[in-house]
Amino acid sequence: MQVKLNVVVAAAAALLAGSLQAQELVVKIGHVGPTSGGIAHLGKDNENGARMAIDELNAKGVTIGGKKAKFELLAEDDAGDPKQGTAAAQKLVDSKVNGVVGHLNSGTSIPASKVYSDAGIPQISPSATNPKFTRQGFKTTFRVVADDVHLGGTLGRYAVEQLKGKVIAVIDDRTAYGQGVADEFEKGVKGKGGSIAKREFTNDKATDFTAILTSIKAAKPDVVFYGGMDAVAGPMIRQMKQLGISAKFMGGDGICSGELPKLAAGAMADGQVVCAEAGGVEGAQKASMEKFKADFKKKFNADVQIYAPYVYDATMVMVDAMVKAGSAEPAKYLPVLAKTAGYNGVTGTIAFDEKGDIKNGALTLFTYKGEKREQIAVVR
Repeated sequence: MQVKLNVVVAAAAALLAGSLQAQELVVKIGHVGPTSGGIAHLGKDNENGARMAIDELNAKGVTIGGKKAKFELLAEDDAGDPKQGTAAAQKLVDSKVNGVVGHLNSGTSIPASKVYSDAGIPQISPSATNPKFTRQGFKTTFRVVADDVHLGGTLGRYAVEQLKGKVIAVIDDRTAYGQGVADEFEKGVKGKGGSIAKREFTNDKATDFTAILTSIKAAKPDVVFYGGMDAVAGPMIRQMKQLGISAKFMGGDGICSGELPKLAAGAMADGQVVCAEAGGVEGAQKASMEKFKADFKKKFNADVQIYAPYVYDATMVMVDAMVKAGSAEPAKYLPVLAKTAGYNGVTGTIAFDEKGDIKNGALTLFTYKGEKREQIAVVR
């Protein structure tokens, strides 16, 4: 009799477990960023933004289509390399992810976007700013930051109007991001009647800039713009000081990090660097951003570098679309994601246009004083 009872209890327990499992929905969110290489500090910052969102969603007990969702983060490293980026994208597609937040760089996001498009999987980049990213006709491609047309153009106008730049030199690292933002900066300068005295290029792994900086020094520049990332910008600022070039140094969001003063090793003068970050908060929104930064520091024992809040918002917007659609299936929630409007995120209000670009994207201009980043203004 006892044996029979045990069998009945075991069967009931198995049935209950099966029933609970049927009621639980596993949702896989992919994240890709360079967690190795020269900008690994930025890649880890991004990944932590995704991890923070996933942990919060699981703690909340989100329900999708009547089932409790269990969110899993599948994190991949693309090392900022386009080939590695497409391999990582294919790996996530093969793992049947429900959506992807990433990649960090434009140079990896653009080739990876075709892989996701072919598989019908939504992709939201928190930081790819090259205009081409959302102009390929893919329905699966979105971003939560303003693009280089806005970012580079704004910095170009600022160089002429506010910094009174007369002799302006431009250097880029020949990546999709670096060259793209430098081209838009040049257009912004010319649009305000300014001109470019020198245009030079390097690469994103370079460490010695003596030749190009010596060539630029001869032109006696008052502004030097660099299209690229902080890992190269820091040593470049150091070598400018060694060569006696005291020009203002400008760049986009790629250089606008908390690490830049360390990478420049004390060579930055107060107010010398002016950079812009895609995104920006004003007024009442500042409180939620400050809370996010404090919570992030507590959780990871690290300060936000640049993009973690955008990764967090991108993840939350994606899941919000799943909840509204009542499904985590890409084909079902994608049309809802595309119609996102008025989502109140940590980084501001998120709404997408017909290309998947954020509407009315903000930019924040920063400088550095006492090796700390200081906000100049939020512009739209």
